[in-house]
Amino acid sequence: MRPVYFLIFIAAVTIFFMIELFNPFLKAIFVALLLAVATNSVTLYLENRLKSKLSATFVMSVTLACIFFIPVLYCIFAIANYFNHVDQQALIKEFNVLKLWVQSLSDDFLFVKEQLSFILAKVDVGLIAQKTLAIGGAVGKNSAGFMMDMVLILIFYFFFTLYSTSLSTFVKELLPIKKDDSITLFYESSNVMTVVLYSILITAIFQGFLFGFFLTFYRYDGLLLGVLYGFASLIPVIGGIIMWLPLVIYEAITGSVTNAIVIAVYSILMISVFADTFAKPIIIKYINQKVVKTPTKVHEILIFFSIVAGLSTFGFWGMIIGPAMVTFFISIMHLLKTYTVDSKEDVS
Repeated sequence: MRPVYFLIFIAAVTIFFMIELFNPFLKAIFVALLLAVATNSVTLYLENRLKSKLSATFVMSVTLACIFFIPVLYCIFAIANYFNHVDQQALIKEFNVLKLWVQSLSDDFLFVKEQLSFILAKVDVGLIAQKTLAIGGAVGKNSAGFMMDMVLILIFYFFFTLYSTSLSTFVKELLPIKKDDSITLFYESSNVMTVVLYSILITAIFQGFLFGFFLTFYRYDGLLLGVLYGFASLIPVIGGIIMWLPLVIYEAITGSVTNAIVIAVYSILMISVFADTFAKPIIIKYINQKVVKTPTKVHEILIFFSIVAGLSTFGFWGMIIGPAMVTFFISIMHLLKTYTVDSKEDVS
């Protein structure tokens, strides 16, 4: 047996046990690696300005925590605090107001009135209050695991970014392909990840700001609702509706029909039509042409569906994992095509 085959066998066995060893941290490691790849261009820019790799890495880690992780923690604590302080008497009062509103409906909508009355008759407000408190406890319990994942991602991100040059050089030299092809593979994946990450962050912040700032005029918690809308916007097609439709229904039920109409019209026209339909493609195009060194050749529709598939398969972090997997697969296919053509030419 040739020594190289023996080493490959030993390496494969070792990799298997390494995966078993670090299995609880694999998702955090993978997400941190993808974030380090996606933010590599900004890190290099800061490194050139600050003249220090450590300083640039520290700034990027803190920035990532402020932009991405702190808002998540704020939402978790705010939602858990809300559910843990639900006033059962106030809930019963609101329910009675809803019943009176249904009873006051015109007989022109008799069918709707009867159906709503039938549904409300089946509602147990006390049970709902108990379920609400249980949800608050579950959110508080699960938030600990989520915070631990975020801390691990930040730690792994710091070290991946700090040692990015040596790690990428080592991996490129280890790959059994041409150096130029390995560079192309890394750059293609990095470019798409940069486009996806920056476009997601910018559009989510933009839409969340538009929604949260507007609702502060109606005495809502604009920061909380803005952050929640930003994360909801990651869900294609129905993301924004999840946020503004319950508010519209609540405003209509409590007698503020005008407020409900204004919120609905603003959400549809200003956010869904302007921000999501017109502004988002412009943002993606600008990032693709101005921010990344080489514009990505992966079609925006494919990136869109990879985000959808990633969210449905891997959950929240799928918005990063999905596009990365699709991009890496396409890059591998292009290289495989190149090597197949070269081998045919050698045979001929």
